[in-house]
Amino acid sequence: MDTTEPAPRRSPARHIPLLVIAAVALIGAFTLRDHLTFETLRENREALLAFRDANYLGMALLFVATYVAIVAFSLPGAAVASMTGGFLFGLAAGTGLNVLAATVGASAIFLAARWGLGETLAAKMEASEGRIKQLKTALNDNEIPVLFLMRLVPAVPFFVANLLPALVGVSYRNFLLTTALGIVPGALVYTWIGVGLGDVFDRGGRPDLSLIWEPHILGPILGLCALAALPLVIKALRGRKEI
Repeated sequence: MDTTEPAPRRSPARHIPLLVIAAVALIGAFTLRDHLTFETLRENREALLAFRDANYLGMALLFVATYVAIVAFSLPGAAVASMTGGFLFGLAAGTGLNVLAATVGASAIFLAARWGLGETLAAKMEASEGRIKQLKTALNDNEIPVLFLMRLVPAVPFFVANLLPALVGVSYRNFLLTTALGIVPGALVYTWIGVGLGDVFDRGGRPDLSLIWEPHILGPILGLCALAALPLVIKALRGRKEI
Protein backbone atom coordinates (compact mmCIF):
# COMPACT_ATOMS: atom_id res chain seq x y z
CA MET A 1 0.00 0.00 0.00
CA ASP A 2 1.40 3.36 -1.00
CA THR A 3 1.59 5.59 2.10
CA THR A 4 3.26 8.53 0.38
CA GLU A 5 1.37 11.73 0.90
CA PRO A 6 0.56 13.71 -2.22
CA ALA A 7 2.52 16.91 -2.65
CA PRO A 8 0.55 19.90 -1.34
CA ARG A 9 -1.09 21.90 -4.08
CA ARG A 10 0.21 25.44 -4.33
CA SER A 11 -2.35 28.19 -4.35
CA PRO A 12 -2.61 30.14 -7.62
CA ALA A 13 -2.67 33.28 -5.44
CA ARG A 14 1.11 33.03 -5.12
CA HIS A 15 1.37 34.34 -8.68
CA ILE A 16 -0.54 37.54 -7.93
CA PRO A 17 2.45 39.69 -6.82
CA LEU A 18 4.45 38.81 -9.93
CA LEU A 19 1.43 39.35 -12.19
CA VAL A 20 0.83 42.76 -10.60
CA ILE A 21 4.48 43.71 -11.12
CA ALA A 22 4.34 42.58 -14.77
CA ALA A 23 1.10 44.51 -15.39
CA VAL A 24 2.36 47.72 -13.77
CA ALA A 25 5.69 47.44 -15.60
CA LEU A 26 3.89 47.07 -18.93
CA ILE A 27 1.56 50.00 -18.26
CA GLY A 28 4.39 52.15 -16.90
CA ALA A 29 6.57 51.49 -19.95
CA PHE A 30 3.99 53.27 -22.10
CA THR A 31 2.56 55.87 -19.73
CA LEU A 32 5.60 57.07 -17.76
CA ARG A 33 8.43 57.06 -20.28
CA ASP A 34 7.81 60.74 -21.11
CA HIS A 35 7.41 61.80 -17.48
CA LEU A 36 10.33 60.31 -15.51
CA THR A 37 12.90 62.33 -17.47
CA PHE A 38 15.55 64.99 -17.00
CA GLU A 39 13.16 67.56 -18.44
CA THR A 40 10.64 66.78 -15.70
CA LEU A 41 13.37 67.16 -13.10
CA ARG A 42 14.53 70.42 -14.66
CA GLU A 43 10.99 71.85 -14.67
CA ASN A 44 10.31 70.89 -11.05
CA ARG A 45 13.73 71.39 -9.49
CA GLU A 46 12.85 74.62 -7.65
CA ALA A 47 9.78 73.02 -6.06
CA LEU A 48 11.75 69.90 -5.12
CA LEU A 49 14.58 71.91 -3.56
CA ALA A 50 12.11 74.08 -1.66
CA PHE A 51 10.32 71.02 -0.29
CA ARG A 52 13.63 69.42 0.66
CA ASP A 53 14.72 72.55 2.53
CA ALA A 54 11.40 72.75 4.36
CA ASN A 55 11.09 69.02 5.14
CA TYR A 56 14.31 67.09 4.59
CA LEU A 57 13.07 63.85 6.19
CA GLY A 58 9.80 63.96 4.28
CA MET A 59 11.62 64.48 0.99
CA ALA A 60 14.02 61.63 1.78
CA LEU A 61 11.11 59.26 2.54
CA LEU A 62 9.22 60.35 -0.58
CA PHE A 63 12.32 59.88 -2.72
CA VAL A 64 13.04 56.40 -1.34
CA ALA A 65 9.41 55.31 -1.79
CA THR A 66 9.36 56.57 -5.39
CA TYR A 67 12.67 54.90 -6.22
CA VAL A 68 11.56 51.62 -4.63
CA ALA A 69 8.46 51.65 -6.85
CA ILE A 70 10.55 52.36 -9.96
CA VAL A 71 12.84 49.40 -9.24
CA ALA A 72 10.17 47.00 -7.97
CA PHE A 73 7.95 47.55 -11.00
CA SER A 74 10.84 47.94 -13.49
CA LEU A 75 9.53 51.37 -14.50
CA PRO A 76 11.48 53.72 -16.77
CA GLY A 77 13.54 56.41 -15.07
CA ALA A 78 15.89 54.51 -12.74
CA ALA A 79 18.95 56.44 -13.99
CA VAL A 80 17.11 59.75 -13.54
CA ALA A 81 16.08 58.70 -10.04
CA SER A 82 19.68 57.84 -9.11
CA MET A 83 20.91 61.23 -10.30
CA THR A 84 18.02 62.95 -8.54
CA GLY A 85 19.36 61.46 -5.31
CA GLY A 86 22.67 63.21 -5.87
CA PHE A 87 20.97 66.43 -6.97
CA LEU A 88 18.79 66.63 -3.85
CA PHE A 89 20.93 65.08 -1.13
CA GLY A 90 24.58 65.29 -2.19
CA LEU A 91 27.09 62.51 -2.78
CA ALA A 92 27.15 60.76 0.61
CA ALA A 93 23.46 60.89 1.57
CA GLY A 94 22.36 60.53 -2.04
CA THR A 95 24.41 57.36 -2.54
CA GLY A 96 23.08 55.90 0.70
CA LEU A 97 19.46 56.60 -0.21
CA ASN A 98 19.97 55.30 -3.76
CA VAL A 99 21.49 52.04 -2.51
CA LEU A 100 18.77 51.61 0.13
CA ALA A 101 15.91 52.21 -2.30
CA ALA A 102 17.38 50.07 -5.09
CA THR A 103 18.05 47.20 -2.67
CA VAL A 104 14.52 47.29 -1.25
CA GLY A 105 12.99 47.46 -4.73
CA ALA A 106 15.19 44.62 -5.99
CA SER A 107 14.20 42.52 -2.98
CA ALA A 108 10.52 43.11 -3.70
CA ILE A 109 10.73 41.85 -7.28
CA PHE A 110 13.03 38.97 -6.24
CA LEU A 111 10.58 37.75 -3.59
CA ALA A 112 7.57 38.16 -5.89
CA ALA A 113 9.32 36.08 -8.55
CA ARG A 114 10.47 33.52 -5.98
CA TRP A 115 6.98 33.04 -4.54
CA GLY A 116 5.45 32.90 -7.99
CA LEU A 117 7.55 30.97 -10.47
CA GLY A 118 10.90 30.64 -8.73
CA GLU A 119 10.15 27.84 -6.27
CA THR A 120 8.47 25.69 -8.91
CA LEU A 121 11.17 26.28 -11.52
CA ALA A 122 14.01 25.73 -9.05
CA ALA A 123 12.43 22.45 -7.89
CA LYS A 124 12.09 21.25 -11.50
CA MET A 125 15.72 22.13 -12.18
CA GLU A 126 16.78 20.27 -9.04
CA ALA A 127 14.81 17.19 -10.08
CA SER A 128 16.10 17.26 -13.65
CA GLU A 129 19.10 15.36 -14.95
CA GLY A 130 22.04 16.23 -17.15
CA ARG A 131 23.26 19.68 -18.08
CA ILE A 132 20.47 21.67 -16.42
CA LYS A 133 21.08 20.00 -13.04
CA GLN A 134 24.83 20.58 -13.40
CA LEU A 135 24.32 24.27 -14.16
CA LYS A 136 22.07 24.74 -11.13
CA THR A 137 24.52 22.91 -8.89
CA ALA A 138 27.40 25.03 -10.18
CA LEU A 139 25.41 28.21 -9.55
CA ASN A 140 24.45 27.14 -6.03
CA ASP A 141 28.10 26.39 -5.28
CA ASN A 142 29.20 29.83 -6.51
CA GLU A 143 26.26 32.07 -5.69
CA ILE A 144 28.10 35.03 -4.19
CA PRO A 145 30.74 35.57 -6.92
CA VAL A 146 28.17 35.00 -9.70
CA LEU A 147 25.69 37.41 -8.12
CA PHE A 148 28.41 40.00 -7.58
CA LEU A 149 29.38 39.73 -11.24
CA MET A 150 25.77 40.25 -12.31
CA ARG A 151 25.64 43.44 -10.25
CA LEU A 152 29.02 44.81 -11.28
CA VAL A 153 29.01 44.14 -15.04
CA PRO A 154 27.42 47.26 -16.59
CA ALA A 155 26.04 45.25 -19.54
CA VAL A 156 23.69 43.20 -17.30
CA PRO A 157 20.30 44.99 -17.05
CA PHE A 158 19.22 45.63 -13.47
CA PHE A 159 15.86 43.85 -13.81
CA VAL A 160 17.61 40.74 -15.20
CA ALA A 161 19.89 40.66 -12.16
CA ASN A 162 16.75 40.84 -9.99
CA LEU A 163 14.63 38.21 -11.74
CA LEU A 164 17.08 35.55 -12.90
CA PRO A 165 18.46 34.67 -9.42
CA ALA A 166 14.90 34.25 -8.10
CA LEU A 167 13.99 31.90 -10.93
CA VAL A 168 16.95 29.58 -10.36
CA GLY A 169 16.56 29.37 -6.59
CA VAL A 170 19.52 31.29 -5.16
CA SER A 171 19.61 32.16 -1.47
CA TYR A 172 17.77 35.38 -0.60
CA ARG A 173 20.46 36.21 1.96
CA ASN A 174 23.16 36.02 -0.71
CA PHE A 175 20.99 37.99 -3.12
CA LEU A 176 20.45 40.74 -0.54
CA LEU A 177 24.14 40.90 0.39
CA THR A 178 25.43 41.05 -3.18
CA THR A 179 22.78 43.56 -4.20
CA ALA A 180 23.44 45.97 -1.32
CA LEU A 181 27.21 45.86 -1.91
CA GLY A 182 27.37 45.21 -5.64
CA ILE A 183 25.34 48.26 -6.68
CA VAL A 184 27.47 50.70 -4.66
CA PRO A 185 30.01 51.47 -7.46
CA GLY A 186 27.30 52.24 -10.01
CA ALA A 187 25.30 54.20 -7.45
CA LEU A 188 28.36 56.33 -6.67
CA VAL A 189 28.85 57.18 -10.35
CA TYR A 190 25.23 58.15 -11.02
CA THR A 191 24.93 60.05 -7.74
CA TRP A 192 28.14 61.91 -8.55
CA ILE A 193 26.70 62.95 -11.92
CA GLY A 194 23.54 64.05 -10.12
CA VAL A 195 25.47 66.31 -7.76
CA GLY A 196 26.41 68.48 -10.74
CA LEU A 197 22.93 68.56 -12.32
CA GLY A 198 22.22 72.07 -11.02
CA ASP A 199 25.09 73.55 -13.05
CA VAL A 200 24.08 71.47 -16.09
CA PHE A 201 20.52 72.78 -15.93
CA ASP A 202 21.75 76.37 -15.50
CA ARG A 203 23.71 75.99 -18.74
CA GLY A 204 20.67 74.55 -20.49
CA GLY A 205 22.48 71.26 -21.14
CA ARG A 206 21.91 67.59 -20.41
CA PRO A 207 23.97 65.35 -18.09
CA ASP A 208 26.72 63.37 -19.80
CA LEU A 209 25.87 59.73 -19.09
CA SER A 210 28.82 58.58 -21.17
CA LEU A 211 30.94 59.35 -18.11
CA ILE A 212 30.42 55.79 -16.85
CA TRP A 213 32.37 54.49 -19.89
CA GLU A 214 35.37 56.70 -19.21
CA PRO A 215 38.52 54.68 -18.38
CA HIS A 216 38.94 56.24 -14.91
CA ILE A 217 35.37 55.15 -14.04
CA LEU A 218 35.03 51.89 -15.96
CA GLY A 219 38.51 50.68 -15.00
CA PRO A 220 37.85 50.32 -11.24
CA ILE A 221 34.46 48.70 -11.94
CA LEU A 222 36.08 46.14 -14.23
CA GLY A 223 38.70 45.59 -11.54
CA LEU A 224 35.93 44.74 -9.09
CA CYS A 225 34.47 42.39 -11.71
CA ALA A 226 37.82 40.64 -11.92
CA LEU A 227 37.94 40.26 -8.12
CA ALA A 228 34.42 38.82 -8.10
CA ALA A 229 35.37 36.36 -10.86
CA LEU A 230 38.61 35.30 -9.17
CA PRO A 231 37.05 32.58 -6.95
CA LEU A 232 35.38 31.09 -10.03
CA VAL A 233 38.67 31.02 -11.92
CA ILE A 234 40.55 29.47 -9.00
CA LYS A 235 37.89 26.80 -8.52
CA ALA A 236 37.91 25.99 -12.24
CA LEU A 237 41.70 25.67 -12.26
CA ARG A 238 41.65 23.41 -9.21
CA GLY A 239 39.00 21.24 -10.84
CA ARG A 240 41.19 20.78 -13.94
CA LYS A 241 44.16 19.73 -11.81
CA GLU A 242 42.07 17.10 -10.02
CA ILE A 243 40.99 15.52 -13.35
